[in-house]
Amino acid sequence: MPIHRKAADAGIFRPAELDLLGRVFEQLNFDGQSGDARDAIASRVIANYMAGIKDEAELLSLSRQPLGR
Repeated sequence: MPIHRKAADAGIFRPAELDLLGRVFEQLNFDGQSGDARDAIASRVIANYMAGIKDEAELLSLSRQPLGR
């Protein structure tokens, strides 16, 4: 799953953090998306989390938007 690969690239996360990131990613990952699109989604989720967004609902909402918006 791209979120686990991206999370490993970004740094060390605890299992509970990986679970949260995975849940958010799964809600944003739509069938038929390219590998590049899934990687971009994973990057957004992780970037928002690393920016301090820890609430699952807020992380999901913000991760629907492209970075820098």
